[in-house]
Amino acid sequence: MREPPQTDEGWYALHDFRRIDWAAWRDAPERERESAIEEGVEYLDAHEAVEDAADGASAVFATVGHKADLLIVHLRPTLDALSTAERRFDRTALGSFTEQSTSYVSVTEVSGYVSDAYFADDEEETDEGLKRYIEGKLEPSIPDDGYACFYPMSRTLGGEDSWYDLPYERRQEMMEEHGRHGREFGGRVKQIVCSSVGLDDWEWGVTLFADEPTDLKDIVYELRYDEASARYSEFGPFYVGRRFPPSDLRAFLAGDPVPTDDADAHTHADADEGDDAPVHSADADAAEGDDEDDDIRGELEDLDIYAGKPHGEDVYATVLYSEAGADGLFEEVDGLRSNFDHYDTHVKTAVYDALERDRRAVVSIWDTASAADTAAGFLAELPGIVSRAGEESGFGTMGMFYTVKPEHREDFVEKFETVGGLLGEMDGHGETDLMINLEDENDMFIASQWRSKEDAMAFFRSDEFSDTVSWGRDVLADRPRHVFLA
Repeated sequence: MREPPQTDEGWYALHDFRRIDWAAWRDAPERERESAIEEGVEYLDAHEAVEDAADGASAVFATVGHKADLLIVHLRPTLDALSTAERRFDRTALGSFTEQSTSYVSVTEVSGYVSDAYFADDEEETDEGLKRYIEGKLEPSIPDDGYACFYPMSRTLGGEDSWYDLPYERRQEMMEEHGRHGREFGGRVKQIVCSSVGLDDWEWGVTLFADEPTDLKDIVYELRYDEASARYSEFGPFYVGRRFPPSDLRAFLAGDPVPTDDADAHTHADADEGDDAPVHSADADAAEGDDEDDDIRGELEDLDIYAGKPHGEDVYATVLYSEAGADGLFEEVDGLRSNFDHYDTHVKTAVYDALERDRRAVVSIWDTASAADTAAGFLAELPGIVSRAGEESGFGTMGMFYTVKPEHREDFVEKFETVGGLLGEMDGHGETDLMINLEDENDMFIASQWRSKEDAMAFFRSDEFSDTVSWGRDVLADRPRHVFLA
């Protein structure tokens, strides 16, 4: 019986591979080379800023090997937008020095193998965390991680090992195994998977991103042992390269290493990239959120209330709430955390349990917004995820890392219960939870939701809050660090 999985599509993708005519480049007059560099930088800057479309992402990579010199990746909502981007490059002075060695056209896709629930008729019953994860797959950002690997692949068709002759349940079982092993690389490798059935020569185009090129090798190698790959997959040519900012085009054409500054490579992202944010989904949003946070911190400082970021640094927190059991959730998080620890940008990931409600929170702290947002994509696959902090309506504030002196822990909990009673009587208050680290009962954070910023500020200005702050100086092992989520 025919049982194709349901699918949903998002942005179209073009992998535009270019080979440079180095002989023509060397022989060209200086003014022609200068014109080519200027027009090339202008083109790449404009497309990374997505000036040509309502949404999308673009990036340029210096590829290694004989198959190509440059890879330009475009993601756009329509196929026509990709066609326009491709032709506009050909019309630049830089384009005249290149030939398209190959290309690949596809569209981002999710299927029922990922989740049958996503395709359920009752949209209200679909898990919010799952929705966000799926949206990230359909409209992905291009990570600012250094290295990328692209390859096409297909499932076997015909013969004894024909993928399409297998029952749906058997195919889904193998894909679940494949996904489970892939998640072991969470925090080290990110992927964009696109369908190309009817669009190009293979069935899928896969792009992997990582800080370390050996991680690209390892994930492809280890997943080859999954049955879905070992018996039912065929692979095309592999391409590998490193992302660099458009401003480094001159250095690339001069034969110099790119990116010219590793810091640029890690901070440069397309206009819609978050930075990883944990709580920000785009650079523009991150900047706006940072400005708002600074305004709020300034108001609190006027009230003599400390409102620094976690650790007093520019770090980023992503927080997801789960209704799964604490033990099972912790086991899953611990597996991801071991991979996150490979990265210098990872500060902390932990599971917290609500004091008075049957709810857990997974908190992941990173040095960069993009890293935090990437981590959120993996964390969103954890069991029982129901929401992500910052997505609620109204105004949210979290006092993170309330590290309590062990001898005063019970006093702190009692004080929270007292303050919680006062909060329940205040105008504009939604709900407030005290969350306790499963691994360290003295490590806590308070998550509070308000109708508006003004309502929350009214509490901060109250005598009750002032008394609580004064009392906390004696029982806390460190100053509370506040993170604001809107």
